[in-house]
Amino acid sequence: MSTTAVALPEGGTRRRRRPGGVSWWLTALLVVLALTVLVPLYFTVVTALKTPEQLGGTGFELPTQWRWANFADAWTTTGFPRKALNTAVITVGAVVLTLLTNSMVSYAIARHMHRRLFKGLFYYFIAALFVPFPIIMLPAAKQTALLGLDNQAGLILLYVVYGLSFNVFLYTAYIASIPGELEEAARMDGASTWGVFWKVVFPLLAPINATVGILTCVWAWNDFLLPLVIISDPDGATIQLAQYVFQSQFSADYTLAFASYLMAMAPLLVVYVFAQRWVISGVTRGAIK
Repeated sequence: MSTTAVALPEGGTRRRRRPGGVSWWLTALLVVLALTVLVPLYFTVVTALKTPEQLGGTGFELPTQWRWANFADAWTTTGFPRKALNTAVITVGAVVLTLLTNSMVSYAIARHMHRRLFKGLFYYFIAALFVPFPIIMLPAAKQTALLGLDNQAGLILLYVVYGLSFNVFLYTAYIASIPGELEEAARMDGASTWGVFWKVVFPLLAPINATVGILTCVWAWNDFLLPLVIISDPDGATIQLAQYVFQSQFSADYTLAFASYLMAMAPLLVVYVFAQRWVISGVTRGAIK
């Protein structure tokens, strides 16, 4: 820990942390957390570049023969372009609909939290966070099938509904930090409630919208369980369902599977790298009123 000596009136000294100094335990913690990401990523990359005959040992050895053809084979086996398009349609639809609907619900709750009905709705949504998905998985699958929503449209609606609880928690904290005087000024100029929301409040929600959008994007893109129980048409399968082709009862093609995982991860990783500052700013501002 970086310190400087500070003189005391009695002639003694005490140690004071230098501004910007980082303690050794915090550095060690950051190194450990970084390794929890880098080690599995390294294992995935080296496995994706090996041949099946090189999979022995600990698995961390570098390939003796770099097989880049694994990516081309995985591309063909999974039908990657079509499945990636299906996943992108579901992800974009879920993100757009989530931002439009969840922000409106949260705005109504945040601005009327003093009323018993809206406070009850807020706690109702928060309570839904503690309901495990397996409990409602089969009823949701049966209901969507009865309504003819066992397709991409139904999957988008489920992402919007199931994400509502956590998103309301984020949105309401953020909206509470927006001064109400801005809305009062807009109403004095003749703006309606809809006009106030779309012209004044919604533009100010850009950081938290980015946070909710990225979290929804990551969830919808990477999810396997919900598409598995909802999607009934093989042509509408997502990337995650297509990757299941590498698993069988008696064997698994790990080299092609890991190559497919890297290709599926790449677009989302690029999006997150460019948008991570919005995620952090949206969460931190919502936490400070």
